[in-house]
Amino acid sequence: MIRGYEKLDLSGRVMIVTGGTGGLGRETAKLCAARGASVVIADLDKSAGATLVAEINERGGNAAFVRTDVTSEDDVRAMVAFALSTFGGLNAAFNNAGIDNGHRTVVESSLADWQRNIDVNLTGIFLCLKYEIKHMLRHGGGAIVNTSSTAGATGCANAAAYCSAKHGVVGLTRATAIDYAAKAIRVNAVLPGGIETPMLKTALDDPALREMVARGHPMGRIGQPPEIAETVAWLVSDAASFVTGACVTVDGGFTTW
Repeated sequence: MIRGYEKLDLSGRVMIVTGGTGGLGRETAKLCAARGASVVIADLDKSAGATLVAEINERGGNAAFVRTDVTSEDDVRAMVAFALSTFGGLNAAFNNAGIDNGHRTVVESSLADWQRNIDVNLTGIFLCLKYEIKHMLRHGGGAIVNTSSTAGATGCANAAAYCSAKHGVVGLTRATAIDYAAKAIRVNAVLPGGIETPMLKTALDDPALREMVARGHPMGRIGQPPEIAETVAWLVSDAASFVTGACVTVDGGFTTW
């Protein structure tokens, strides 16, 4: 570590990353492990999880995988227990698991569409916060980052359920940050714009749609997963020690239009 930048070092931290094999989760797990954190990769995809763990460990990092459905309270409780039994603690988390459950207006959405979005994108984060914070309260605090979206800061056409869930993440983040600010637990959110991840693959594979997404950002381009990972790594580090309740847009200026 270069002298003067020690606060960015994550050595000694144990961190959970949900949705850990996807675009944002994968890059964040790799970056935080490279900066010294022991990383629990939580996801549904066992094969992708094993591959990522092997990649991190081969590069000198420290990672382990636990299969987790964030809509299951039992799974989330077990995920935190796995972090404790595997690495001996938990003091950081990136609650990132999420879905894009189609593009539908309110009229076009079924109750099942609505409920699936809320279950994964909002209730999943609630459950992660609940069990992560339970441990952190007993063991000196920690830092948590939740994934929202620019759809959590603005209106979003043809995405009623998704937009509602992501707005909910913003409110949940702010309320939780207030509740635990005096107890050494920081809770923030990251709001990505259009990022080149598997979730956007269908749109980005179409040249016309790709150009439209890029033009939607004042920077004129699509974001990359490492740009979100760097923000998350900063937020869980001591360099962000006075930051809580923040909802940080990483969107190439999208929400400034």
